Amino acid sequence: MEFTAEIKKATSSIYEKVQKKIPEIEWATHAPYIYKINKLKKEKNAVILAHNYQTPEIYHGISDFSADSLALAVEAAKTKADIIVMCGVHFMAETAKLMSPEKKVLLPDMKAGCSLSSSITGDDVRKLKKQYPGVPVVSYVNTSAEVKAETDVCCTSANAVKIVESLKVKKVIFLPDDFLAKYVASQTNTEIISWKGTCEVHEQFKDEEINEIRKANPGIKIIAHPECPPDVIQASDFAGSTSGMIKYVRDNQPEKVMMVTECSMSDNVQIDNPNVEFIRPCNLCPHMKRITLPKILNCLENESNELVMDDQTIAKARKSVERMAEIGR
Repeated sequence: MEFTAEIKKATSSIYEKVQKKIPEIEWATHAPYIYKINKLKKEKNAVILAHNYQTPEIYHGISDFSADSLALAVEAAKTKADIIVMCGVHFMAETAKLMSPEKKVLLPDMKAGCSLSSSITGDDVRKLKKQYPGVPVVSYVNTSAEVKAETDVCCTSANAVKIVESLKVKKVIFLPDDFLAKYVASQTNTEIISWKGTCEVHEQFKDEEINEIRKANPGIKIIAHPECPPDVIQASDFAGSTSGMIKYVRDNQPEKVMMVTECSMSDNVQIDNPNVEFIRPCNLCPHMKRITLPKILNCLENESNELVMDDQTIAKARKSVERMAEIGR
């Protein structure tokens, strides 16, 4: 699409914010899509929700609400829009549909998956429940609707410890992230029965890498996501959800920081914290990167890639997400 004078003027305030991350030559490609998407979403009464791992042109350019998975789930329920465009992965779009079954939920690329979500099925959960009768099931929100339908309560990395402790039991089944389960176990006295799922982004980080970066950058603050291996969390200064990591940077304004998580998040957070230097050995999520401006525009124009779920699954799965939202952070 042509980068006209009108588009340049209309998107100038957005570019002023992201110019340190997006070269001017790239902006000429992004801006026409941003302009058209922002115009079209108003015409269609659509809302665009974007996860923290989306690229800056999406996160800062077109999203109406950018956040972690818990906040996106809550926002999906609150929105008055007729259409929700989820700039994230498949389980996030499903969760939005669970919270707003009467709304049209679109996912720009239906192949945007998640290694955690694909690591476990509803049948796996049913087998675990037979193996451990009466033990409540806590499922990470990074799971499919069929898994949520077999779950007592969902959680995110932001509230996993609080969710487990709220059950006031001696033992829980915690699915599917093995590393997050280990983190929760280290923060609570509850016995955790875990699954062997992992995030393909966070599992790649190693403590040797963290220690080398610390040596090369005296005074640096290293903050890690709980989906990282335990030795990485131990080698870091702080561990928290994506929202917790953002808050840490905003509140502490460290001179240098490394966010041990998906790469685009560092770009997005640095735009909002220009005085902080970000050291960037990080990993990209191939699934999140399937979401692009052209795909967003296409699905919004044609109202394509709609999440369709049967009423029974929605009713069963919604309960575990609503219970998570009620408990909160």
